Amino acid sequence: MVPPRETIRRASAADAGGVLRCLRLAFEPYRLSYTAAAFADTVLAPETIGNRLLIAKVFVAVSEGKEIVGTIGCQMVSPEEGHLRGMAVVPEWQGSGVAERLLLSAERELRDAGCSLISLDTTEPLKRAIRFYGKHGFHASGKVADFFGMPLYEYVKLTALPARHFPATS
Repeated sequence: MVPPRETIRRASAADAGGVLRCLRLAFEPYRLSYTAAAFADTVLAPETIGNRLLIAKVFVAVSEGKEIVGTIGCQMVSPEEGHLRGMAVVPEWQGSGVAERLLLSAERELRDAGCSLISLDTTEPLKRAIRFYGKHGFHASGKVADFFGMPLYEYVKLTALPARHFPATS
């Protein structure tokens, strides 16, 4: 059997509904493990998705049938640090490699912008995601914040900057 194929690209405002659907489907199994406010902030809403698309570079994985099957957002938080947020893959596409391709796209975007550190935050119920991030070089920083009444754990990864960011040698 040939694995399903998708295209990774930057999201546009026209993708808002598909991104919302993707987030909702991916996080629905965890709804009861989240506080109501934490779940709402995670899956967003028609009133909040526009802001995410404005402040972050959001990538989507689009199936051959033009359905958004995955998403991730990234943004600079300082000249050296980029932050990932809103990583989601719809259940039927989980395990297909979409998450890895989305992650690599976001990491490349941040690395090309000069980031030497990439951070993300996650919650304890997302054990599969935590294992995934660990396999891709992220480790717990030790920082824990309050996320609408539940612990939010920071994970970080050092990146190798593109050659253009290193001084030329003679």
